[in-house]
Amino acid sequence: MAAAVLARHPQIHLLVNNAGIPGRAGFAAIDLDRLEEVLRVNYLGAVWTLRAFLPGLESAGRSDVVNIVSVAGTVAFAPSGPYSASKHAELAFSRSTAAELRGRGIHVHTVNPGFVETEGFPQASALRSALLRRLVVGPERVARHVLEVLEHDKRETFVPRWYRAAAVAQALAPGLVARLSSRGGYRGGS
Repeated sequence: MAAAVLARHPQIHLLVNNAGIPGRAGFAAIDLDRLEEVLRVNYLGAVWTLRAFLPGLESAGRSDVVNIVSVAGTVAFAPSGPYSASKHAELAFSRSTAAELRGRGIHVHTVNPGFVETEGFPQASALRSALLRRLVVGPERVARHVLEVLEHDKRETFVPRWYRAAAVAQALAPGLVARLSSRGGYRGGS
């Protein structure tokens, strides 16, 4: 697919990596095939896509890549460990490529949304905690945030912005975050 797109559009000015699938089960409970699929789509999908479009991004002179990662990449949410691991890998990939590709004219931006209600991620009905259900935002909010990120050339952001506090809490008090996250998990399923 990338070859067909690049044949028609040899200069790519914007690439948004937003593929993702849920993995709503802990490490011990998740089906191993689903675990691999979560890693392939959520992490390797961004890697392969950026690699495939790299020639077009470089030939544009100045281009942008937006990686939609997740707060789950910064906070280990116990009931969804495999998903968090896939997003943590994508976050590390996004941070490293931001540093590596900047000198080539490619600006890599990392957007870390919290709970977003979409068809593929029905958050409001899947979350057990009423408090967490109130934190769910719509995809329009994330889209507006991405436009702000591009306009202001921001490297790594959270949407809503206050989710950064969760990342700081994870870094400073991982044991407390682990205890709290184990109480407010997802309802069954994968």
